[in-house]
Amino acid sequence: MKTLSFTIAVALLTTAAAARGAEAKKKSSTTKAEAVSLNASDLKWGEAPPDYPKGGQVAVLHGDPSKNGTFALRFKMPDGYKIPPHWHTQDEQLTVISGTFMLHMGDTMDAAAHSLEAGAYHSLPGKMHHAAEAKGETVVQVEGKGPFDIHYLNRADNPNRTAGATK
Repeated sequence: MKTLSFTIAVALLTTAAAARGAEAKKKSSTTKAEAVSLNASDLKWGEAPPDYPKGGQVAVLHGDPSKNGTFALRFKMPDGYKIPPHWHTQDEQLTVISGTFMLHMGDTMDAAAHSLEAGAYHSLPGKMHHAAEAKGETVVQVEGKGPFDIHYLNRADNPNRTAGATK
């Protein structure tokens, strides 16, 4: 009797999983990729996520940075804005749109800085330690594969006090 009940349970679970898989496949096959065209005036700026210092603003251009998949966003920082030493799980590509973006490669804000001005490009492998600061109001475009995250080297640097120990 136990074997029959177990067999029935497995059959029901398998059927339910197959039905969900078929439904997901149907949804994904009917979703077509669309072109995205935005002018600067079309951007919808909002506060940066709570894991970033206050004062930063983000506009998502494409995708959802919090989910798997490609994304593009713009990050606007006021003069003097600093992001303490940290790393990201995934690779990122960064283009400076305006201002000057100071990128410190290493474990401290005292590490040698690369001064990246409007038009500059930087590719950063995942898990590479770095810190950043803005000279003048600065806008950078960040592209990569999500989920996009940030892990501070010093947990106390995370402005989001409710964040987990690894962020």
